[in-house]
Formats: sequence, structure tokens, C-alpha cells
Amino acid sequence: MVMMRTCSNRRRPWQQRAEHHKPEQEEQEEAPHRIVANPMQRRLARRDAGARTVAMHSLPVFLRLEGRPVILLGEGEAAEAKRRLLLRAGARIVGEKAQATLAIVAIEDDSEAEAAVARLVARGILVNAVDRPALCDFTLPAIVDRDPVLVAIGTGSASAGLAKALRQRLEAMLPADLGGLARALHGARAAIRARFPDAVERRRAIDAALDPGGPLDPFGMPSGDAVAQWLEGVPPASPSVTVTIRLRSADPDDLSLAEARWLGRADTLYHDDHVPAAILRRARADATCVAEIPLSPPTRAGVTILLHMADSSCPAGI
Repeated sequence: MVMMRTCSNRRRPWQQRAEHHKPEQEEQEEAPHRIVANPMQRRLARRDAGARTVAMHSLPVFLRLEGRPVILLGEGEAAEAKRRLLLRAGARIVGEKAQATLAIVAIEDDSEAEAAVARLVARGILVNAVDRPALCDFTLPAIVDRDPVLVAIGTGSASAGLAKALRQRLEAMLPADLGGLARALHGARAAIRARFPDAVERRRAIDAALDPGGPLDPFGMPSGDAVAQWLEGVPPASPSVTVTIRLRSADPDDLSLAEARWLGRADTLYHDDHVPAAILRRARADATCVAEIPLSPPTRAGVTILLHMADSSCPAGI
């Protein structure tokens, strides 16, 4: 996901009316929690305030819409494309008056689209407004479908063309039967839990199996019984490991493949103050991060990473 803000600065008609009646103190930029009567103005104010502190512009979420109502407004090619996508996800398409939690507005006329969005927002409905990112609560990504594996590519509405180009590259890279491996792993969940009762050990064993060249390497075209064969022959994993990484630069693209994989597996990450956020974001999202490297790191289950910048003193790393 491209991390950039794309909200328009153009003021909407209802915003201008609301601003005309705002008390003088509400004009101050340092009042992000100001009270705004109009729901649309309140949402934009909250978004402007949050953009200064939130590192990720959106939370990627996969929604199960089978049989659930979704409001779709508009006609023409854009509306039909959204209709096909919703039907593919099993949604039940309804009109504006229906009860729903999500809505897509694909109305071509700006003023009509803005008015429709305002009505829906006033009802507490999350809205996607086609080609109007400043009015969107959520966006619809480019999709690579290897059922049940879904890869979604979003750019925060920065460039639909870039999302399309990435999707086409991934379509060519991902094996057509990738979903078969996912189904095999799901079917073996009980056996995997029995083989690895400890959650940390289980995650590490699965990670190792899915590594490049591993018995379940997704790009290695594993056979249909590869999961069963792996369970029979996999050696027991050690309960914990500590890895020291010494960064050569602040650029995350300078990470070696081995370093990037270790960061992606980290359960606990100790780092010095000079490690940039761009590199810390390469670690597992739910890893415990500590902005200090103790002289004697405590023994923890799973993978512990000691992350140093190149100008700090540390033992040789990987």
C-alpha cells in the first residue's frame, strides 16, 4: 500500500455552510476535536487531524458479504463494475432506503454524488465514492484471486493504474494452484496442532516449510500430498532463537533476503533509537518492539531480533 494522503482540499457546499457559522476558536488548526454539526465535515476534520499521527492510511480488511445488503447508487460503466464485484462477493445489492452498513456511490454528477454521500454518512453508513477519494471511508483494491487466497493491492486512491500494474505482475508470479496449498494447510490444521502443540513452535515450523526452497514453498509447485509428507518428516524446532542484525543503512531496500525473513518472523524486536520506522515496519505487525537493546536480553520464546544501526557497536550479525 502506498502510504500517502490523497484527500482533496476543495471545500464542499455543506462544508462552506458549516464553516460560515463556526465560532472563531474553531478556526484554529490545533483544535482537531472541534465540534462540527455536519457529519461529512466532522469526518473530514477527524481525517485531517489523524493524518498527522497515523502511519498507515487504511486498515486492510477482508469483509464477508455473503447474503448481506450493500447499497449501490448510480448507473453506467463504473456502477456496473461495482455491481459485478459485489455479486461476485455474494452481497445483496439494495437501494438507498434499505438498511445496510456499506454503500458504494457511483453517481457521475458531482453535486448529486456529494449529496448522496452526505445522506448515507448521516445514517452511519460507511461509503465508497467512486473517483472521489476525499469522500471515501473505504476503497476497493485491485485483486488477485487464487481461491481461497486473495491478494488485495491498494494505493490509498493515489493511482489505480499502479494498482493494476502490480496486480498484473502478481498474476504472472503466483502459481495457478496456490489455493490448493491453502486448502491442504487448512485441512491439516488439527494434525499440525497435534504435531506442534506450542503456538510459537508451530508458527516457526510453518514459516520454515513455506520458505524459498522449503517443502511447502508456494512458488515451488508442491504436490497435493506435500503437507502430509512435511508433517511426517519435519524435525522438531528449537523453542527459541536470538538473531543479531546490523543494518548497513537506513534504507529498507538494503536488507538482505535473510534479514527481511527474520524480521518477518520476529516475536520480540529490540532496536536502538536510530533505527528508522521504515525498517521497523518490516517486522511482524504483532511483534513486541522495545526501543532499547539490553546488554543481556531476556530469554523469550520464539524469535528475538537485536537490531542495530551500522554506526552502533554490536556483535557481528547475519
